[in-house]
Amino acid sequence: MGTTIDLNHVAWFVRVVEAESFTRAADGLGLRKSSLSRAVSRLEEDLGVRLLQRTTRRLSLTDAGRSYFAQARSALAGLADAASTVSDMGKEPRGVVRVTTPVDIGVILFTGVIARFVSEYPHIHIDLALTSRVVDLVAEGFDLAVRAGRLEDSSLIARRVGSADLGLFAAPSYLERRGTPASIAELSRHECVLFRGRDGHAEWKLSGAFGEESVQVKGPISVDDLLLVQQAVEAGIGIGLLPLFLAGSCAEQREKSRIARLLPDAALRGSALHVVTPSARHQPARVALFRDFLCEALAELSGQPSPATATIRKKRAR
Repeated sequence: MGTTIDLNHVAWFVRVVEAESFTRAADGLGLRKSSLSRAVSRLEEDLGVRLLQRTTRRLSLTDAGRSYFAQARSALAGLADAASTVSDMGKEPRGVVRVTTPVDIGVILFTGVIARFVSEYPHIHIDLALTSRVVDLVAEGFDLAVRAGRLEDSSLIARRVGSADLGLFAAPSYLERRGTPASIAELSRHECVLFRGRDGHAEWKLSGAFGEESVQVKGPISVDDLLLVQQAVEAGIGIGLLPLFLAGSCAEQREKSRIARLLPDAALRGSALHVVTPSARHQPARVALFRDFLCEALAELSGQPSPATATIRKKRAR
């Protein structure tokens, strides 16, 4: 009969490798560093191989350790999936769904979407993290993310839910003061809120059924964040380019809308918008529910058909 392996020791070894430090792993697990080190040493004794090379400066995996880590992490994920499957059976969906999204998309769009979701599923808690950095979903424990732009190579599962095209928006107060432009060319005579403009000027390349047309615009303010563009437009400072899904949000709450879309046939073409999840393995019911709800909501607001699932192959999970 072979040696019995303590699964706690296996899980702790995986955490040490992921954290690249006994100290960080011990802090995360609530253990003493010495206890964690002894547990990994005991695992190595039970297996009869050295898994880690320890120095005062860093840890590194041996060849055996690299192979064992890959298989052990996969096996532990499978156990977690099995537990989630059993837990979900016959129960009303409940628990936490961790989501990350760019700041501007999250602030402009997510409030309404999440409000509708939690009213329908009151036992599911949405933990939303807004950040401009690309989050490692697996290492940081996120269930899904919304991303704009090109996806790096990975094993992420992605659903395209539209594109981050920008349209022209203005507040009623501005239009009352300056009038409504009837053509793209007329934008050059208006005050504009510039996204990353230079010295108060920018070139907007707008396209539509008419083809593509460029116009030189000017304005009293330049900002580097779409949320700030929205706030400046709402304040009546000028005409600004904002995500087209905002038009869907405005139509949805027309009585509360503080801005209106102008020249609806014109848009600045943007990058693709995706909802991504870490892998194709089993997802808890609460995650699948929110994923599908979010995909449908974003596709509807973007004026896109229902999104299809696409596997994006990557060298490592993000």
